[in-house]
Amino acid sequence: NMTLSRHYNSKDTEARWYQHWLDRDYFRSVPDDREPFSIVIDPPNVTGKLHMGHMLNNTIQDILIRRARLRGKNACWVPGMDHASIATEAKVVKWLREKGIKKSDLSREEFMSYAWQWKEKYGGIILEQLKQLGASCDWERTRFTLEDSLNDAVIRVFVDLYRKGKIYRGLRMVNWDPVALTALSNEEVLYREEQSRLHYVRYRIEGAEDEWITIATTRPETILGDTAVAVHPDDERYAHLMGKRVIVPLADRSIPLIFDKYVEMEFGTGALKVTPAHDTNDYEIGQRHQLETIDVLNDDGTMSETAGFYVGEDRFKARKLIVKELEQRGHLVKVDDYPNKVGRSERTDAVVEPRLKEQWFMDMKEAAQTALRAVDSGEVTFYPDHFWNMYYNWLNEDNIRDWCISRQLWWGQQIPAWYLGEEIFVAENEAAALVQARERTGNTELQASDLTRDEDVVDTWFSSWLWPISVFDGFERPEELRYYYPTNVLVTGWDIMFFWVARMIMAGYEWSGNLLGEATAKEKGIMPFHKVFFTGMVRDEKRRKMSKSLGNSPEAVELMDRYGADGVRFGMLSSAAAGNDIVFDAPLDPKTKQVLNESKLCEQGQNFCNKMWQALKLLKGWEVVDAPINADTAAINKLAGEWIGHKLELTIQRQEESFRAYRLSEALRDLYNFMWNDFFSEYLEMIKPPYGEPIDRDTLEQASGFFETMMTLLHPFMPFVTEEIWHQLRDRAAGEDCIVSHYPQVADYDAERIQTMGAAIDLISKIRYTRSDKKMKEKEPLQLFVQRNPFAEQLLAIPGMRQLILKRGYLSGLEFTDRDELENTVAFVSGTGKYFLEVNIDIDYAAERARLQKELERQEGFSAGIRKKLENERFVNNAPPAVVERERKKLKDSEEKIKLIRERLSKLPPPEGDAE
Repeated sequence: NMTLSRHYNSKDTEARWYQHWLDRDYFRSVPDDREPFSIVIDPPNVTGKLHMGHMLNNTIQDILIRRARLRGKNACWVPGMDHASIATEAKVVKWLREKGIKKSDLSREEFMSYAWQWKEKYGGIILEQLKQLGASCDWERTRFTLEDSLNDAVIRVFVDLYRKGKIYRGLRMVNWDPVALTALSNEEVLYREEQSRLHYVRYRIEGAEDEWITIATTRPETILGDTAVAVHPDDERYAHLMGKRVIVPLADRSIPLIFDKYVEMEFGTGALKVTPAHDTNDYEIGQRHQLETIDVLNDDGTMSETAGFYVGEDRFKARKLIVKELEQRGHLVKVDDYPNKVGRSERTDAVVEPRLKEQWFMDMKEAAQTALRAVDSGEVTFYPDHFWNMYYNWLNEDNIRDWCISRQLWWGQQIPAWYLGEEIFVAENEAAALVQARERTGNTELQASDLTRDEDVVDTWFSSWLWPISVFDGFERPEELRYYYPTNVLVTGWDIMFFWVARMIMAGYEWSGNLLGEATAKEKGIMPFHKVFFTGMVRDEKRRKMSKSLGNSPEAVELMDRYGADGVRFGMLSSAAAGNDIVFDAPLDPKTKQVLNESKLCEQGQNFCNKMWQALKLLKGWEVVDAPINADTAAINKLAGEWIGHKLELTIQRQEESFRAYRLSEALRDLYNFMWNDFFSEYLEMIKPPYGEPIDRDTLEQASGFFETMMTLLHPFMPFVTEEIWHQLRDRAAGEDCIVSHYPQVADYDAERIQTMGAAIDLISKIRYTRSDKKMKEKEPLQLFVQRNPFAEQLLAIPGMRQLILKRGYLSGLEFTDRDELENTVAFVSGTGKYFLEVNIDIDYAAERARLQKELERQEGFSAGIRKKLENERFVNNAPPAVVERERKKLKDSEEKIKLIRERLSKLPPPEGDAE
């Protein structure tokens, strides 16, 4: 066909079809009388660019949403972004620094106006990149976690939880990030083994000239904040010191020696310095023994006035100076290398300091139980289900901690709390707080200016946990929520299972009930989604997580430019078994260490597009006539059409099973194998007319119909190439597009027909193999003799089968024989039958003997394995009868084959030089 380009060109097609779908509003969803199928995006950070994890995650969401759309459901995929407090504020601060502006010189309002400018300029790049990937989101529904409606929802639930007594303010040990200048939740701290140094430091016993107690510490700078030394009550080494005090080195302060069971006698010297302001466990010891707390650090990690030494010096520089001084004064006993776990901030990589701070917390005990019950009861289902263990570990009562929800930042939802002296007024706005303040104090003269607003914002996850409710404006006008909620499935990485998935479940049960009203017929809320599909991490061949910092991640957009979005989608998904990590080949340039965006997986996807394109060209290139050509051709085409029809039904059924179990990778593999091996390599060759001859219209129509069904089945995975081919296959009316075609229903198929054709295809490939093995011409017409057996007789009696084997095997004739051997033929086995192919060349008997010998060894090994299985009583008694029967049949077939090969070996002339 002259009009079709030589190769499929993704550059010509992808943007064109995407625009067409947008123009026709196919992604738009509004409630109607269809069954809804809704997904909310796992919102990428506003600072983000598309990376491999996003590509995988969003490809999977697109597959599910496109398939639902094809099945006639009202498919709604809500896109959006997360404001990402810590990450975004860091970017804005850096951007301002480049302009010569310091955050500390700005008011909150000025800073926020700059932050919104930054967001408008740089935020949202990722959404444009998702369009290139083919994501069929309803873009008119795009949401942002800091926009007014979503902002109001956060304030509303904060106030609600405070009134219910689930949110409180307290002095607590928090993880402090001295670079971002904010508290972090436990999950934002990454612990890794680092080489530290353990300093043994001696403290003098008060009132003694030369009596000392030695402690071991990795953080000597905190010595200045020590308020006790602790030993275990059972430690006999120190029993005589009961009631004594010790002198803190450098600071020369007198502190008590206390006895506490927390101390490990075996670690270090069995004596522990206690610094309640700088360690969670020390803080708890301090509470038990009423110790004072001395904070030796400022927020930025420099030494504080209270430290009294090296004030203003960075903590790590101060550490060196203190060690030097301890040594000079004779307090340093020794220093050992010591590997220990150091906590670093996930966002800034700064070493985190445990610090006592007034923060807002949410009591998690009840919420965690709710989240556990939701999954345990099956209301929310995890795929793969083994993730329950990790989920349970996070949430069970031994491990759950209250959630520190305040952050010392400006970019985010400001905490709705106002202060007057010691009094706190939590309300949805300043006016409501003022009313509370007047009522509680009895002072009607109070003005808003008398109140001080809390400076902090809430943790970003405290806004995104409302995402499935707030994207539908559920708190303001719940009508849409009632239609779309609960959403059908959430697709996300397992690494945010606790941060996000568990918390969305908590929020769903806490608030959706009264919003859904009568619809739920429940007092409590319900789950935010029925199913959670956890994707794996994308890793390189060395199994390292792909990341920008490691430089082992290909640029997602460059990959799409190179292989087309369809090629990349195929590549990502073909290696993405649910929940398992994806090992994505991304070779590095040996010189620059940059990823050489060459991917075998994406290349395979690109090749698949080309294979489909060539098949399309083949179909379009045949001359068509109305009537059947002749009886033989008609018989072949009828047989081929029936077989591929049954095989297609089987494939559709397997798609259904794979999707039901969320085995998307398997679904794609099945489809690929069916199209490539059965449809392109076999069926099209079966119906292909001889060179220069025409095809009848009915056969071509039938083939185009199968091709069209395959395009619908493949469309969710590879939307662009399928839409293009769909339009090339036939003339289409406006609006008759693949994206809204009809997904095929599951129907019955005839397994026996599929098996029978499998036997014929095996025979044809053996004929071709024998020709090439014997260096015979591929298409030279040759005679085939079939040793008479019931299976071969049944096979060749099927209408069209004899003609098909003659055509595909390039045979001049096909006849039965009762003989065991025939002159001038080469024998081979297919299934359990023996065949003789005519030859007109000299046969290399030595090579033939070696080949048969090898085949015999293989078969004997195979049957020995099965025999061993069947001799195992446990297997025979415990396996399902059908499985045992299948093994017995395999054994029988194998023994038949062995017999045939042995016969054939015995008929070969003896090797040269053997005595007759």
